[in-house]
Amino acid sequence: MQVTWGRFGRLRVTKPWRAAPRTSLSNPLTLVVAAVTALLACFLGTAAVLQSAAAGGATTAYQTGTTCPDEYGPVFAKDNVPVSAVPAVLDTVRRHAATRGFSAPVTGMYTPVLFNTEFNGAPYYKVVLGYRETAGLDHLSVLAGSREPGLWLGQVVAGAQHIGIGTRASFHGTTLPPVTGLYADLVDPPPRWWCSNRGPAVVNRLANDPTDSVMFATDRKTFDDTVRSIGLPRLSTLHVSFYEPPPTTVSAADDLLARSKALVEDVRADLAAQGLADVVIGSTPFQRSTEISHQAEDNVFVSILPLAAISVLVGCAGIGTVALQWYQRRQPQLRLLSARGSGPVALGLLAVAELGLPILLGGTAGTLLARLLLGVYGPPGAPDGGAQLSAVLVAACVLGFALILLAGVVAIRAHREFELGRVRRRRGATRLLMFVPWELVTAGMALLGWNRLTDYGDASRLGNPLPQVDPLALTYPVFVVLTVGLLAARLAWLALHASHRARLWSRPALQLAIRRLASARAPVTGVLVIGTLAIGTLATGTGIARGQEDALRTKSAVFVGAETRIDTESTLGMGTVPMPAELRDNSTIVGELTGTGSVVLVVDPDTFGQVAASEALPAEAGPLLDRLGPARGQGIPAIRVGHTPRQTAALPYGLADAAPVGDVPMFPMIGTNAGYVISRAALTGSQLYSVPKWSVLSSAPMGQVSAALTKLGLTQPNRISRETALDALPFYVVSWTFSFVALLGAVLGVVAVLALLVAVEVRRRQNALAGVLVLRMGMRPRALLASHLVELGALSGLAVVVGVVCGLSVADLSVPRFDPATFLAPRSELPDLAPFVLIVCGVGVAVVALAGWLAVRSVRTARTAELIRAQ
Repeated sequence: MQVTWGRFGRLRVTKPWRAAPRTSLSNPLTLVVAAVTALLACFLGTAAVLQSAAAGGATTAYQTGTTCPDEYGPVFAKDNVPVSAVPAVLDTVRRHAATRGFSAPVTGMYTPVLFNTEFNGAPYYKVVLGYRETAGLDHLSVLAGSREPGLWLGQVVAGAQHIGIGTRASFHGTTLPPVTGLYADLVDPPPRWWCSNRGPAVVNRLANDPTDSVMFATDRKTFDDTVRSIGLPRLSTLHVSFYEPPPTTVSAADDLLARSKALVEDVRADLAAQGLADVVIGSTPFQRSTEISHQAEDNVFVSILPLAAISVLVGCAGIGTVALQWYQRRQPQLRLLSARGSGPVALGLLAVAELGLPILLGGTAGTLLARLLLGVYGPPGAPDGGAQLSAVLVAACVLGFALILLAGVVAIRAHREFELGRVRRRRGATRLLMFVPWELVTAGMALLGWNRLTDYGDASRLGNPLPQVDPLALTYPVFVVLTVGLLAARLAWLALHASHRARLWSRPALQLAIRRLASARAPVTGVLVIGTLAIGTLATGTGIARGQEDALRTKSAVFVGAETRIDTESTLGMGTVPMPAELRDNSTIVGELTGTGSVVLVVDPDTFGQVAASEALPAEAGPLLDRLGPARGQGIPAIRVGHTPRQTAALPYGLADAAPVGDVPMFPMIGTNAGYVISRAALTGSQLYSVPKWSVLSSAPMGQVSAALTKLGLTQPNRISRETALDALPFYVVSWTFSFVALLGAVLGVVAVLALLVAVEVRRRQNALAGVLVLRMGMRPRALLASHLVELGALSGLAVVVGVVCGLSVADLSVPRFDPATFLAPRSELPDLAPFVLIVCGVGVAVVALAGWLAVRSVRTARTAELIRAQ
């Protein structure tokens, strides 16, 4: 770099370097291309880090939703605890909790069952005294009474014995505090606030629970005085926990876990010093959830790392291309500066002086966009501060490398041309690269990834809910699309090479379009490869991500049958006990028979179709349900499910053979297994009585269904809902991974569009000259526009068709392979992507129209001087 010393001894840069930022404005297209290239490279680098961090945050949020809200932090609990040790334990926990930043502990205490408790002269009730501080009564549904010191009694016992406010129970001659309130008994499953105290606080009367009711003390003094007056030596259960805000990021979960472990160790050591080491046991229930969050974050990061690295390198390669273009444009000035003594490094810094600011601005904008748009393309989780700092550092590294690459490319070219005297570049090696079958290399990588993809879904093992990650397997779809794109580009290259033989002058618009394509074979094949890769990658990522989301909904719907399924007694199935009023409009009863190799469902056709989950009920099943009814001469009308040659028409329990009225591929509760669906009207009363299993299917929440059945005194051995039927996390992780693949395709699509528009703008003078000449020769402006549209439409149409067909085909093959729950039918399938195809075609048409307008506009706005320079 040429420098001089100023009048006061300060270093002064000579004019070309000082005026470089202003000089760069003479070619705004180069500035825009450099800025956009840096924007995309930094956007993808930043997005990769934020995507994995958001996946960890989303997993943390998912785990908090499946954990009791007071089990995010430490828990101190044990059964059969000495009453005398309770004050010391609570005081120790409270003192150390404050030092570790925890809120006040929530204590739950429950006595053993007090047999033969007397109410109104009836000494045969079994009750448990309980107390849970910190607004424990606020989470009970009070029916009558107040919070005055005393005991709250459940409505079941109160109603059976006609116990009112003020009644005093007695236990072995000891009078208990008065009943000051009546509450609605907790039913299983209880509200989330009680889930950690589910065992002692919920009376399961349908399972022969030894407790009739839990009497909650309104205050700690009442509970302690009552336990002391009764003379109980031990509590049945002591439970101490903390209600901390749920962590939303992995780092917050780590911090909470570290503080929880420290508190557990502090309390253990303190109690051991007091001689109470074994009184309670401290644990950290959320530790496993934190480990799963870390694993999900690592899985997503490792999965997208190869693709992110490739995309960033492609972006940096774009910076190298910008450097070569800048060098060609500034070659005369660089030659003059070299002759005046400027070295290659100084010339490279001149390129940085001109293009450095646009690259920095573009990279900064890309980093900010990646953070602002995270909620659009990323998982529904929050990245922590460390991840955001790492993302900024990655973007800074990408920018630094881009500037170094920009200066290095210019410096090397200047060194070779001005110092080594290599004025003409040898093109032999470049031409040789064109004949290398790169498609075979990418096809080999795709084949290797396909082989590694085998049994991907079977990698989830017991205790490890997330599939094992194989980054090479996850790159298989991209390599397939890239192979097809390279193959299409090679065929297009050969076709354009032979296009000089075309003689279509009877259709001049088409002939001129072919000539223009042939004259720019390199840009055409480049745009074709990028466009095909963009659309194919976008289709593959979208198809696989949506396929797993749809698979989760379909599998849970088939497995459960409706929103809620609860097994119940035959009295409800036979109709002896009517369906509760609150369930009649949203529930149905279903019986299940087995024994002949086929699962047989006994349904009520009038209500089943209204209640069953729509995702699991085929469209053709609705009319078939209306055809079910009583047995006929040929047998029992039945819907045949998952028919196989080995499936017989025999039905179990001595029923008549099935007379199929139609076939469906799958059915709720049966799945794709072989089975039949018959109407309950086809069975007699004794046959209904012999059905071994009855279930209530409902579109209502589980709590509402369970409470309604509990009122009738019906047993509920098994309860399941769509929310809890399957662990959704493995499906989410696959979806989050391939959402980044879709993002990569979208970014490449932007690159392809920009490349097409830039190619049109670069050829503006040539297009203007050629357009003016053909117009002077008699071609109509409309025909000239049609010629450009044919040229651009052929290029874009080929990229769209090849990309969509290849992308959807790859996604169709890959979706079942990425199924994390292959053990549950049906297998994952490609979703309906017709809207996606329409959107891609619409965008392609819009881009072609815009590019054609730009090309024709250059003809209308061309000046005489520009036409002369274009010759």
